[in-house]
Amino acid sequence: MSGGAWAQNAAGGLKISHQFPGGTLTEGDFRDRLCRRFAQEVEKRTAGALKASVYPGSSLMKTNAQFSSMRKGALDMSLVPVSYAGGEVAETNIGLMPALVPSYEQGALWKNAEVGKLLSKVLNDKGVLIVSWVWQAGGVASRPRPLVSPEDAKGLKVRGGSREMDMMLKAAGASVITLPSNEIYAAMQTGAMDAAMTSSTSFISFKLEEIAKHLTTGRNKTYWFMLEPLMISKEVFGKLPKNQQDVVMAVGAELEVFGRDAARADDKAVAEIYAKAGAKVYDLDEAALKKWQVIARETAWKDFAEKSESCAALLKAAQKLT
Repeated sequence: MSGGAWAQNAAGGLKISHQFPGGTLTEGDFRDRLCRRFAQEVEKRTAGALKASVYPGSSLMKTNAQFSSMRKGALDMSLVPVSYAGGEVAETNIGLMPALVPSYEQGALWKNAEVGKLLSKVLNDKGVLIVSWVWQAGGVASRPRPLVSPEDAKGLKVRGGSREMDMMLKAAGASVITLPSNEIYAAMQTGAMDAAMTSSTSFISFKLEEIAKHLTTGRNKTYWFMLEPLMISKEVFGKLPKNQQDVVMAVGAELEVFGRDAARADDKAVAEIYAKAGAKVYDLDEAALKKWQVIARETAWKDFAEKSESCAALLKAAQKLT
């Protein structure tokens, strides 16, 4: 970061970008609330020495530019699905690997397990640090018909959310659409897309119940678990005094419980919202999950492991937790 940019940053505090609708500390998308809580707590604990501002709805920069901007020190912080960086850093695709993480409990183990340490090192080497580990379950919203088992996917135009999810969908007979979650509504409304996979929270925030006729939830079992952490630019973090660095990491860690509880609550809330809007709601059972898992292993997992030694080591470490 140039001297001028850093001076401006120090004066204006940390800028936190995300793609989700804005709200308040207590209302709205929990990912926005997590960022606002983070900002409030950091300012409080540093007695106002370190302030942070939240820029929701991709208002500061485009969704897909956030990760590379953090790497360069051009963006301070972002809460973004880590797999969105898959084109730049192949290893990050493990953050939305179909049927790899079956529960919040297992996701929570990543941070201190071998897989978390390996992923943190990859990100660190690329100039990004994870401040708050956030996992979210998700499901499928569709218009023409439900998408529950792999056989339902044939002929549908589906947004999976990651390259790996797309591979599994293609093997099941779907054609895939690639776009950020904040563009799902428009694509489904125009008929460019039949179905979309995303987190429960995004299904609520982007009001997809207005156009979807069917919802497969993540409240029971799901093959769609996404790592969507709050991250900070390593360059920006390195310029903070040690006491402020400690506060940033401590507050980030404390907010992980809030993130987990809020994500779980949305898994239940989304079913109620969609049913009330007139959509039919479905849950995955063990048999359907196993079918997806078989396809995922043969396609996405295999492909990911073959990418590099680093990817293979990540997958192996993640499987140790299953």
